[in-house]
Amino acid sequence: MSEFKFDPAPFVPFRDQEALALARSVHGKDLEKYSNEHMKVKVVMNPHPIVIGDIFTRMKMSDDKDVKQVFILGNPEPETYIPLAELINLHRVDCRNVHIFSMDEWADQDGNLAPITYKSGFSYSMMKYLYGQIDPELRMPVENMHLPTTENMDHYSDLITEVGDGGADACYSSPGWAGHVAFVDPVEEFMTDDIEEYLKMGARLINLHPMTIMQNSLHGVFGQSGDIANVPPKAFTIGPADIARSRVRIEIHALQTMGTFSSWQRMTSRLVILGPVTPLMPSSIFQILDTTIYVSEEIAAPFEPWEKVGY
Repeated sequence: MSEFKFDPAPFVPFRDQEALALARSVHGKDLEKYSNEHMKVKVVMNPHPIVIGDIFTRMKMSDDKDVKQVFILGNPEPETYIPLAELINLHRVDCRNVHIFSMDEWADQDGNLAPITYKSGFSYSMMKYLYGQIDPELRMPVENMHLPTTENMDHYSDLITEVGDGGADACYSSPGWAGHVAFVDPVEEFMTDDIEEYLKMGARLINLHPMTIMQNSLHGVFGQSGDIANVPPKAFTIGPADIARSRVRIEIHALQTMGTFSSWQRMTSRLVILGPVTPLMPSSIFQILDTTIYVSEEIAAPFEPWEKVGY
């Protein structure tokens, strides 16, 4: 019987069959073998406490040494920010020197960014589950919480560079289904054949890739029920330049569907780590930027067709 071969569906951004086949064949600790002089890959049991600990350590240092610390953080991350805030409160860390830039925000069809009152929004989540959880006497000044708005989006990258004296001190990220970092999707607004040019692209408004909309329809803030019509069509995002200018980069690959084996991130993780560096897989830029990528054991697990298992 001849092998059944086919091309991926037209909307699939990354289509390199050789790279796809390699990605499907590498599992577990073998992923660490693809570390290079810039990208360090570590397969660990649970990466999330590492991120919490790293952010807290930098915040405490900013208090102890009375120096500024500028972070680029993603949302929604209540499972990270609630324990982080508790550590801040427990150890009485004064966050006066901390500046936080939110990575991205939803936008409507006309390019208007979601207001802070939008309960599925990133600004809403950050203010509620990070800023709002820190004791008032320890909080950073509210003006140090830098959130994307329709008014500041045209100079958001400039704000990060200015406040961070050249760039953020630390940027924390996790790849999306289409390989995005923040909302740097494989879409026209970020498409180029020149990686050097790509790394100079700043923050901007984009039309989201269909895979990103589908991914987010499975998120808790949208009901986890495939309600794709309830996910906004556009978003504002930091650019590759903001990531490249950050002095420390930590990437986490650990997303599963409500703790089950099912995960759209398992294949994406492998393409980020061992595929080619390309805007078709945006997070692949970490291969050429000094970055530590922590992969959970569950995401690094082998996968193959299961005949008797459905969705």
